[in-house]
Amino acid sequence: MLHSAVLAAYEYHEHELPIPAIVYGIIGAVVFIFLGAVTWSYKDVARRHAPSGDPDAAQHQTSTGSEAHGSGHPGHH
Repeated sequence: MLHSAVLAAYEYHEHELPIPAIVYGIIGAVVFIFLGAVTWSYKDVARRHAPSGDPDAAQHQTSTGSEAHGSGHPGHH
């Protein structure tokens, strides 16, 4: 009985959103597109900044992975 009295006394007040609901989705989409563009801008940054005069750079560019890495560089101690 007390529960019914509490529910009867409780008044539900609906609050209006400050902007239409669809605008929240648009803002979220724009933010994710912006963050995706920032992430995409870092594509191949390591390759772009590899020093071209470094004699080991050519070896790393032609290497497929495991045969050059982990075993050291030839001629370097």
